Amino acid sequence: MRKRFMLWLTVLMVCSCAEKKVQPEKAPIRVATEIVSADASRSHLAYVGIVEECEATAVSFTSMGVVKRVLVGEGQTVSKGQLLAQMDSAQAHNMLLAASAQAAQANDALARYRMLHEAGSLPEIQWVEVQSKVSQAQAQLEIAQKNLQDCRLIAPVSGIVGKVMVKAGETALPSQAVVSILDISTVKVKVAVPEAEIGTIDRQTPSTIQVDAIGACFEGGRIEKGIVADALTHTYDIRVHVANQERRLLPGMVASVLFAPTDSLPTALTVPLTAVQKKADGTLFVWVVADDNTAHRTPVSVGETTGNRVTVSGLDAVQRIVTEGYQKLSEGTKVVF
Repeated sequence: MRKRFMLWLTVLMVCSCAEKKVQPEKAPIRVATEIVSADASRSHLAYVGIVEECEATAVSFTSMGVVKRVLVGEGQTVSKGQLLAQMDSAQAHNMLLAASAQAAQANDALARYRMLHEAGSLPEIQWVEVQSKVSQAQAQLEIAQKNLQDCRLIAPVSGIVGKVMVKAGETALPSQAVVSILDISTVKVKVAVPEAEIGTIDRQTPSTIQVDAIGACFEGGRIEKGIVADALTHTYDIRVHVANQERRLLPGMVASVLFAPTDSLPTALTVPLTAVQKKADGTLFVWVVADDNTAHRTPVSVGETTGNRVTVSGLDAVQRIVTEGYQKLSEGTKVVF
């Protein structure tokens, strides 16, 4: 009986083994993958900048008065010597007439006293007083002439009118800006650069400026570097000169600025954010596909995030990682892509 039982058990084991041998192999899981690559943009420095005028000139009257008319508008191109605005000149004109009359009277007196002086009939001190009055009258005349001229506001430089601060009928004060003239034949693009990166940019660093507002790209020129950092942000202001002969770039436009420093930043490997998984213990990993098409967990450390990608360390640039379909994977799972 015992022998018969052992024989029966042996037959069962043989059959079980046979069934295991013929069991079909589990089908590979289809996944999406990508080859780990270096982020080429890391060899460049990208910032957002603001377009500024190259020079701004505030033009003002030298005396107080009521503005009679303003002859230019914002955005208008003006030339050096062009009339910009005019002040009510009635008072200045009257003062000029009075000064002219006083100067004529003084010169007439000088002519009369000259004959007496030449004849020796005029004391020297009185002759000096007459000459002094003539000089004073001439000075007053020149001042009156200058005041009348100053009622006309003339452009000291060529450029584009940026803003008109005083309108016709308003009272202009001495040194109060009436019109600002902007030189935008060359503009500057102002960028705030972190202190950790300011050393990689010098005066001749190549740069590219992209302005979406006008759909144009420009080559940057000479760079001005600030030497005082912002106390709160620890950034330094730099300004990139950009040729603007067609005057398409206007102050206030937002620009994307890309620098290509000589000493480029070290390249970094990036992967999609969704490819990075977390274990129960909090450590991070990605699924790496081996040469035999099996998936294996590989620990990684993450760094800076840009868009939907993140820099990682712990991988090689030639490795293939799983980006989609990792939910059904386990260690050593066969995959197809």
